[in-house]
Amino acid sequence: MAKLAGVSRSAASRAINNAAHVSAANRLAVERAVRELGYVPNVTAQALARQKVGAVVLAVSDHNEELFGDPFFGRIIAGVTAALEDTDLDLKLLLCHPERGHDRVRRMLRPPRADGIMVMALRGDDPLQRMVEKSGLPTVYGGLPLHGRPEWFVDVDNRGGGRVAAEHLVSLGRRRIATIAGPADTHVAVARLDGFADALSVAQLDHTLVEHADFTREGGAAAMERLLQREPGLDAVSVASDNMAAGALQTLLQHGRRVPEDVAVVGFDDLPIGHLTQPSLTTIQQPIRSLGYEMARVLLAVVDGEKPSPLLLPTRLVVRESAPAPVSLAVS
Repeated sequence: MAKLAGVSRSAASRAINNAAHVSAANRLAVERAVRELGYVPNVTAQALARQKVGAVVLAVSDHNEELFGDPFFGRIIAGVTAALEDTDLDLKLLLCHPERGHDRVRRMLRPPRADGIMVMALRGDDPLQRMVEKSGLPTVYGGLPLHGRPEWFVDVDNRGGGRVAAEHLVSLGRRRIATIAGPADTHVAVARLDGFADALSVAQLDHTLVEHADFTREGGAAAMERLLQREPGLDAVSVASDNMAAGALQTLLQHGRRVPEDVAVVGFDDLPIGHLTQPSLTTIQQPIRSLGYEMARVLLAVVDGEKPSPLLLPTRLVVRESAPAPVSLAVS
């Protein structure tokens, strides 16, 4: 093709890859040769020439093996794929159980199996974090790990969201406020619980009515049962995920507690289930799809040798029936 265009092989390569330092005449000659020969670039060969694989990994520490049934991760994957849409990069999904499958993870992380990796859902001293750090691959964390502070991450303002949820319940005049937190070995759960404690401390209310669960509906139902046994007179509960909140609502119904009259409930996530519960769920909305998109965007920048800044995405309160706005605000 370079011979037909009358240019050097390096000039032809730069023109095909839309690189700089190619004259308009040479670029035009190469474009004519491409059309005449019907040339289609070999993506694999290009990647090898650049010493890149042409793929990135989304690695999720999957503890309960229910990832594909979780709409949260469906939105994450949608955001990641949207960010990769205009690239030639393939997305590889790697589910990592903390107690098995380590050899498969190591094989995936060893170059040249991937150009970079996005990591999510780490818990405690997760072996996945250590394996990623040893790989030397460009790495972006979706949500901070419990230990350490990586150079590149995209997270949600979990502490702020937990604080706003509790402040809303305080504004409703609730005084015996409990919380169902996520697993204590995750940064996301710790941050939301810290925000809850911040708000109740300012209001001079007890913030020790806490039960932990595993972000599932069943876990939320069981945690709500434990809270009612500990404090039958509780009048509000902030729940660290919508799935757990749906379970909590179910338990409250079984105990004859009216929501929101007897117990106000606030969730976290703004997943579709919040529209389906009875009553509909007041919640903290986090930009889940944007979390996936920005995580991939930051990784692309790192792979290209840039040094992007970490991101903290905002949350906001979405008021529905389970914890309606104070009367004064509703009237205004």
